[in-house]
Parts: sequence; C-alpha cells; structure tokens
Amino acid sequence: MPPIEDHPLRFRLTNELHARPFPSVNAPCTACFLAIKHPENGAGRDRGADRAHLTALLEHYGAPHPEPGATHYSGSIGRHTLKWESHTEFVTFMTFTKGLSSRPFDPADFEVFPEDWLVQAPGARITSALIRIAPWCSDEAIREEIADWFVPESVAVARVLDDAAVIAADFRIDPAGHQRFAITVAPSTGQRRIGRIVQRLCEIETYKTMSMLGFFRAKEMAPRMGEIDQELSQLTGDMTTGAKPPEETLERLLSVSSELEGMLARASFRFGATGAYESIVRRRIEVLREDRFEGRQTFAEFMLRRYEPAMRTVRSSQSRLGAMADRAMRAGELLRTRVDVERSAQNQKLLESMDRRADLQLRLQKTVEGLSVVAISYYAVSLGGYLLYPLAPGLGVSEGMITAAITLPVLGLVWWLIRSIRSRMD
Repeated sequence: MPPIEDHPLRFRLTNELHARPFPSVNAPCTACFLAIKHPENGAGRDRGADRAHLTALLEHYGAPHPEPGATHYSGSIGRHTLKWESHTEFVTFMTFTKGLSSRPFDPADFEVFPEDWLVQAPGARITSALIRIAPWCSDEAIREEIADWFVPESVAVARVLDDAAVIAADFRIDPAGHQRFAITVAPSTGQRRIGRIVQRLCEIETYKTMSMLGFFRAKEMAPRMGEIDQELSQLTGDMTTGAKPPEETLERLLSVSSELEGMLARASFRFGATGAYESIVRRRIEVLREDRFEGRQTFAEFMLRRYEPAMRTVRSSQSRLGAMADRAMRAGELLRTRVDVERSAQNQKLLESMDRRADLQLRLQKTVEGLSVVAISYYAVSLGGYLLYPLAPGLGVSEGMITAAITLPVLGLVWWLIRSIRSRMD
C-alpha cells in the first residue's frame, strides 16, 4: 500500500512552531537588544532591506548569511551570539556576551552593533536595552544594586518563576539611550529558563513600546474628534429646529461622515495592533509568575498604574470614533429620509398643480373649439350664401331666408368634422 500523501505545507506548519526557540544563556552574561521599525507603514516595509541589513552585520563579523526569505536567524558573530527575528512591523536583534563589564550597563557593550551599521538601518530604533544577567548573591546586594542603577520612583522588581530569578527595571531611557534590565538568577536556574526570562523581558519592552504608538495616535486624533463631536451636535440641533435648509445640513453631515470614515480607516490598523500588543504584554507578564520582592511594586503593578491608563485611552478613542461614525451615519439617514419626504410632498403639490393646469388647458381647448366651430361656420355660411344667392329669385325667397336655411346644417357639419378630427388625434 503506497504511503498517504502529505499536505504540501505539513512540515512547514509543524516546523514553524519550533522555528524560534528560546536562547540558552549562562550567568554571568550581558545581553544587548535592539528593535528597528520603519517610521511609516512598518507592515508594508521592504523585508528584503531588513535581511540585507542583517547580512551586512554578519559580513562585518565574517559570519554565515541567512537563508533567502528567512524571518529568523541564530548564530555566532565573533565572541557574541546573535538572535535576529522579523516581525509584522519591526525586526529585533539580540546579542549575548559571556561575562559582565566592570561598569554596570556600560554603553560600550552596545558597540557589538557597529556605528556605521546602525546608521544604515532601514528604519528607526523603536527601543533598545542593556540586560545584565548576574548570579545570585544576596537580597541586600540586590537591594543596593537596584538603588544604584534605577530610578526609585518607577522601579519595578519581582521574583519570577518560583524564585528562579529576581528581575528589575524602571522602564526609563538612560543617558546612553537604552532601557536597563537587571536579572539575578538562582544557582539552580537552567540556561533555557534564563533565556526565557530574557526573551520575555525584551518582548514586554518591545510590545509595550509598540502599543504606545496607538496611544499617541489617539492623542493626535483627540482634538479633531472633539471638533467633529461638537459639529455633529450642532448639525443634529439644526435637524431638530430646522434652522437651516435640510439640503445644506445633509451636505455637511455627509462631509463629516466621510472624514470620520477616513479617520477610522487610517487608525484601524494601529488601534487593532495596539490591542494585540497589549494582550502580548499581559501574557508575558503573567507567565513570569511574579512574587513581590521586599514590598516593591511588581511589573504587573507598574503596568497597571502607568501602562493600563494609556491602553484605556486607546480603547476609548477607538470606541468613540466608531460611535461618532455610526452617529453621523444615522443622522444622515434620518435627514435623507426627511429630505425625501419633503421632496415627495413637493412633487405631490407639483403634480396637483400640473393637474389643475391641464384641466384649465382642457377647458380652454374646448372654448377654442367652440369658437372655432362658430368662426368656421360663419365663413362656411358666407361661402354657401354666395353660391345660393343667384337661385333666390327663381325660388321666390330672399337672400336672408337662404342664409337662415343653411346656417344650422353648416354648424352641425362643422361641429361633426371637428369632433371627428379630435377623436382621431386622441
């Protein structure tokens, strides 16, 4: 029996689930993270340019090139390990270097990415981070390091994955232009688990930043949305009071509705992406299974206080924009119905007026027909008289008698002829 035929995509579908494994990381270690996004239409960017940029970095270190059409890459570049991934709107670079610099979060660590290579990036930096991965020492040492490295007002600290590590960050950009993450790992924590912690921290930072793009889009739209809301209220009031002609109000409503639909179209992708990124941020924090460290705020609490209000603003703006578009559409439909009803009434009056005019025309026509019978009969009688007058002496009658005798028959004949002609025309 021949083997069953496989679907053409079977192996690709399965392998895709294993295409991006978590990195294996030993402590102590320094990780550098960089996310690059095209300023406009990141989803429609030239992905070939992203791969060309990756290839330039690999050539700088003499490393093997990625496969054609690759969306991820892992390999060694000099004494560093590189992990590259292409996402819907951005690409990420992450390097791992064994050991720690004598200076915590030394900007020199980021020189793994050459300056001339950074200048040639096909996009702009959306975020970057220095991650310090150190072995466990003591709670007191961690406390002192947090005080030295982070802004106390915004620092978030937590024990994660059942005391596998303590993570800390303040989500601020340091003087060198990077975010800072500190990871202190327990002796029993394995390489894969450390790699998962690093990967999730980078994803939290990246997707947090990407979702904030939706917040600033909402802020940009807010003033115009307020103006449109007031205009809609005024137009609705004009509909109620009849202060302006319905046609003028309808034209303004259609203009407002078109603008709202355009705003929805331009913002729909960003707002949708923001919702997806927010969900990823939540999930990545949940899987860390945070426990409080010495009464400090956790990452979840930081997001609840600093990040969640921005996301609520985005959701509110999205809902408000949709509601305004629906409101303008309903108002336009109501006004169109009103205009149609008024036009129907005008048409009815016009028809009635036309009926009256037709009736008057018919009466006038009948009057004209009567006058025509009289006029034609007069000329016919005159002509008939001229023909019969020579016979008057022989008949012994007067010319007046002949005229009187032929008048009625001529009238009847003319009337009959005109009625016949009219009936044929009808």
